[in-house]
Amino acid sequence: METVTINILNPKMESILKEFESLKLISILPNSKEKFKFVLSKIRSKSDSKITLEEIQKEVDMIRERDFNDEKN
Repeated sequence: METVTINILNPKMESILKEFESLKLISILPNSKEKFKFVLSKIRSKSDSKITLEEIQKEVDMIRERDFNDEKN
Protein backbone atom coordinates (compact mmCIF):
# COMPACT_ATOMS: atom_id res chain seq x y z
CA MET A 1 0.00 0.00 0.00
CA GLU A 2 1.23 3.48 -0.85
CA THR A 3 -0.02 6.78 0.58
CA VAL A 4 -0.13 9.93 -1.51
CA THR A 5 -1.62 13.38 -1.13
CA ILE A 6 -3.77 14.65 -3.97
CA ASN A 7 -4.95 18.21 -4.53
CA ILE A 8 -8.29 18.10 -6.32
CA LEU A 9 -8.47 20.83 -8.95
CA ASN A 10 -11.74 19.84 -10.55
CA PRO A 11 -14.74 19.20 -8.25
CA LYS A 12 -15.92 16.38 -10.53
CA MET A 13 -12.86 14.42 -9.51
CA GLU A 14 -14.07 14.24 -5.92
CA SER A 15 -17.12 12.23 -6.98
CA ILE A 16 -14.89 9.91 -9.03
CA LEU A 17 -12.64 9.33 -6.02
CA LYS A 18 -15.66 8.61 -3.82
CA GLU A 19 -16.81 6.08 -6.39
CA PHE A 20 -13.37 4.42 -6.28
CA GLU A 21 -13.69 4.31 -2.52
CA SER A 22 -17.09 2.63 -2.74
CA LEU A 23 -15.52 0.00 -5.01
CA LYS A 24 -12.86 -0.52 -2.32
CA LEU A 25 -10.10 0.51 -4.70
CA ILE A 26 -8.90 3.33 -2.47
CA SER A 27 -9.57 4.72 0.99
CA ILE A 28 -10.06 8.40 1.61
CA LEU A 29 -8.74 9.79 4.87
CA PRO A 30 -9.79 13.14 6.24
CA ASN A 31 -7.25 15.94 6.17
CA SER A 32 -5.69 17.03 9.45
CA LYS A 33 -8.22 19.84 10.02
CA GLU A 34 -11.09 17.41 9.58
CA LYS A 35 -9.39 14.89 11.86
CA PHE A 36 -9.03 17.53 14.55
CA LYS A 37 -12.69 18.51 14.25
CA PHE A 38 -13.70 14.84 14.40
CA VAL A 39 -11.59 14.16 17.50
CA LEU A 40 -12.81 17.31 19.18
CA SER A 41 -16.45 16.49 18.51
CA LYS A 42 -15.89 12.97 19.80
CA ILE A 43 -14.38 14.32 23.02
CA ARG A 44 -17.16 16.86 23.42
CA SER A 45 -19.85 14.24 22.88
CA LYS A 46 -18.57 12.32 25.91
CA SER A 47 -18.79 15.34 28.17
CA ASP A 48 -21.82 17.01 29.70
CA SER A 49 -20.26 20.43 29.22
CA LYS A 50 -18.25 21.82 26.35
CA ILE A 51 -14.50 22.13 26.70
CA THR A 52 -13.40 25.75 26.61
CA LEU A 53 -10.35 27.04 24.78
CA GLU A 54 -8.84 27.95 28.13
CA GLU A 55 -9.17 24.36 29.34
CA ILE A 56 -7.59 23.05 26.16
CA GLN A 57 -4.71 25.54 26.47
CA LYS A 58 -4.18 24.62 30.12
CA GLU A 59 -3.94 20.93 29.20
CA VAL A 60 -1.56 21.63 26.30
CA ASP A 61 0.68 23.75 28.54
CA MET A 62 0.73 21.05 31.20
CA ILE A 63 1.73 18.36 28.69
CA ARG A 64 4.40 20.58 27.12
CA GLU A 65 5.88 21.30 30.53
CA ARG A 66 5.88 17.60 31.41
CA ASP A 67 7.55 16.69 28.12
CA PHE A 68 10.11 19.44 28.51
CA ASN A 69 10.97 18.24 32.02
CA ASP A 70 11.28 14.65 30.75
CA GLU A 71 13.77 15.77 28.09
CA LYS A 72 15.89 17.57 30.66
CA ASN A 73 16.17 14.46 32.84
